[in-house]
Amino acid sequence: MEEYLKETALLDFSHPFIQDLIERQAWRNMAEFDRLKAIYDFVRNDILFGYNESDGIPASKILSDGFGQCNTKGILFMALLRGCGIPCRMHGFTIDKQLQKGAMTGFVYRNAPQEILHSWVEVYFEEIWYELEGFILDDGYLKRLQNTFPDCRGAFCGYGAATAYFQHPKVAFNRSNTYIQSEGIVQDLGAYPSPDEFFLRHRQELSAVKEWLYCHLGRHLMNRNIRKIRGKG
Repeated sequence: MEEYLKETALLDFSHPFIQDLIERQAWRNMAEFDRLKAIYDFVRNDILFGYNESDGIPASKILSDGFGQCNTKGILFMALLRGCGIPCRMHGFTIDKQLQKGAMTGFVYRNAPQEILHSWVEVYFEEIWYELEGFILDDGYLKRLQNTFPDCRGAFCGYGAATAYFQHPKVAFNRSNTYIQSEGIVQDLGAYPSPDEFFLRHRQELSAVKEWLYCHLGRHLMNRNIRKIRGKG
């Protein structure tokens, strides 16, 4: 398990921001299940769903941003887990861009690659590897999204969600796998000991120009669309 507890450049859990948070939350003083659940719930709801400047940024920066998406919230989740002695790894995928439709609109959606890098976190607890993806959308955003589409009672794909159970997705952790985007998966890229190794092997297929446009314009438009959803009751 040592490999799944190491600090890396992206999982920078010794950073003062991370250590201060762990101390304030007193996670190390909790029983292991309570610690895991508390960290999961923190990343799910205290770190809002939104789009950072890129995938490959360290956990301390994601915590400072206060928001993230699948890959970045996963990086923060892993750093907090390892900082509290809980082994974890990253499992990489690609997802169909249709999952992002609504968050992505207009020219941003048209110019996005058909398949987008995605990941969830696998946590080793009580001799079981749990697949945890349900932390990506915070409860506030998810409930607003459900209220925006009240007639959808089955599967839903869009606005950052891809689930077979839109009104009752499996997002709460209670010794169970959790999912919120898994129905949009196209390719399985395998499990990696750290996000550093995953991003070393896999990069989003964007030209330098498109990468710059995403960082400086596209993600801001996407975050604006998310704020619009949050404003709906």
